[in-house]
Amino acid sequence: MLAKRIIPCLDVKDNRVVKGVNFLNLRDAGDPVELGKRYSDMGADELVFLDITATIRSRKTIVELVEKVAENVFIPFTVGGGIQTVEQMDDLLRSGAEKVSMNTAAVNNPELLREGAKKFGNQCIVLAIDARRSKTRPGKWQVCIKAGSEPTDIDVVQWAVKAEQLGAGEILLTSMDADGTKAGYDNQLNKAVSSAVNIPVIASGGAGNCDHLYDAIVDGGAEAVLMASITHFGNYTINQMKEYLSAKGILVNL
Repeated sequence: MLAKRIIPCLDVKDNRVVKGVNFLNLRDAGDPVELGKRYSDMGADELVFLDITATIRSRKTIVELVEKVAENVFIPFTVGGGIQTVEQMDDLLRSGAEKVSMNTAAVNNPELLREGAKKFGNQCIVLAIDARRSKTRPGKWQVCIKAGSEPTDIDVVQWAVKAEQLGAGEILLTSMDADGTKAGYDNQLNKAVSSAVNIPVIASGGAGNCDHLYDAIVDGGAEAVLMASITHFGNYTINQMKEYLSAKGILVNL
């Protein structure tokens, strides 16, 4: 059995870490280099760095900033935002990232997942899914692209299954409905996806306390939990989270 992973997320806009609610009303949370180093030193298992305006502004993820973060981080490090080509993946992996994450580009060109997996290996390719509950199909979720600003007709579970077949090695699954609310993860969503695929699912969106992390793993079937608000603003340390999960019988790397 693999240990469950605790993964802080750095949403970056204009070279600063930001955090909002339901992808809106962003507020400043600090310097990405300083935060990345702090989480690495605190014992986070991995780190996710998302340049949240790269796709909207149609530009590359800031390679220079990725390099600075990578120099200070000694844990696996995923980078996403604006990646549209295998060449851009190569740039980011050479800049220090262990994995690359794609959402909009993969929806627009699913073969990008296959091409990336073929060149770098499945373990380097993360499919990010921004999921929103469907208003027309009860119990279903729709994929949203362009940092959540544009809904599609694509069913989240079906897309996750297809992405695994194409070569994605992991799914970063964010509930837009729960994001930033601190009310808990959408474990119906997490379970629907985790039970449909054989690759790890990272639960994202809604973490407010340690119980929520436990629920995402036990009820949602997540292999890892992503959080931002509760770590950025000092609610919990990584160690507190891990000790809590360990005491509840969850295998973690202490």
